[in-house]
Amino acid sequence: MPLSDKLTPFIRLSAVISILLLTGCVSTSETNPIESFQTTSPAVNYALSLQGAPYIYGQSSPEKGFDCSGFVKHVYEIQGIHLPRTSFDMAQALPSVDENDIHPGDLVFFDTDGHAYSHVGIYVNRDKFIHAPSRHTGKVLISSLKNDYWQRHYTGARRPR
Repeated sequence: MPLSDKLTPFIRLSAVISILLLTGCVSTSETNPIESFQTTSPAVNYALSLQGAPYIYGQSSPEKGFDCSGFVKHVYEIQGIHLPRTSFDMAQALPSVDENDIHPGDLVFFDTDGHAYSHVGIYVNRDKFIHAPSRHTGKVLISSLKNDYWQRHYTGARRPR
């Protein structure tokens, strides 16, 4: 058997592996949140710049880290909008938004511990929101409102003013 015939299966396998690797790279290119989710909302764009900041309960600064309401409060303070410190108090203080009228920058609330407004994030667009979820995830990240967990625990949206 000539050497070229022996190499043919190897070349085919190499080609398939190369295509799979390249396809994997293409599919992950949308994970860059700043490019993928850029909006006209300065609050959302600033929030996106904080993706990856550490989750630290009780904190509200890029230097020390964030919990969920500390993250939201910090983002809006930079925009000149002063919000209450807790997610419950934010929900109580802000006007409700119909589920079909949520815009980038609106706050989305969840019941994560038996209380209606125990978690908060900032709506980005395309059913995505950015938040500081927990010690378990350890950082500010983008999640989908279509995720089963977040759908089950969703309690409403509010619009900062």
